[in-house]
Amino acid sequence: MSCLIAAACQAGLALAADNAHWRYSGPQGPEHWSTLDPEFKVCATGKNQSPINLTAAVEGELAPLALHYQPAGASVINDGHTVQVNYQPGSFLTLDGERFELKQFHFHTPSENLIQGESFPLEGHFVHADKNGSLAVIAVMFQEGEVNHALASIWPHMPAQVGETTALKQPVDASQILPKAQAYYRFSGSLTTPPCSEGVRWLVMKTPQTLSAKQISDLMKIIKHSNNRPVQPLNGRVVVAS
Repeated sequence: MSCLIAAACQAGLALAADNAHWRYSGPQGPEHWSTLDPEFKVCATGKNQSPINLTAAVEGELAPLALHYQPAGASVINDGHTVQVNYQPGSFLTLDGERFELKQFHFHTPSENLIQGESFPLEGHFVHADKNGSLAVIAVMFQEGEVNHALASIWPHMPAQVGETTALKQPVDASQILPKAQAYYRFSGSLTTPPCSEGVRWLVMKTPQTLSAKQISDLMKIIKHSNNRPVQPLNGRVVVAS
């Protein structure tokens, strides 16, 4: 497994690990990430950083999302930075002629990416990796509204303690967390957490899902802080919309 996959898939052990010294605020917050470790320097020097404000998108002929998800066993970890669901192999996205395996999905509150300047209470990131270690992330926005039944099977099992993992007794169907309308924005970006590695293919769903106010507050009780990196400069990148 490449360093890029490891960075994305094991953002999990943050506060429990010896070298976990980045946070979302204060002297170890996003504006200081690049100074905390030489491996984090691209957080400041990179020109294709995520998240971004999705504005002035160019309408393009993006292929429909080729998702091949199936219900699978999963475990939930509280890594001190987010709640992450590690997904067992077998589900994948076909993109640019390559197979990207779904590795995990996790949550940021409030949202990291903005759509036309709008922030959402929650954003889910579905992290995929191909055989060469390249990453593709599907991002889903959530707005306050009706209870999200797909997340309802996960929420009661979120570990309260940092570093704790809970194995889910019932399979999770990640496809049910995505919106049925699957128009999306696409751009080239990075991990939104250190080491901020670039070369990540971002696919941001246009249609938000809902979750209840209680579901939002229940997640915040576990994470205990906002966990969104501020938006980064576009630096001339083109955002394509389907």
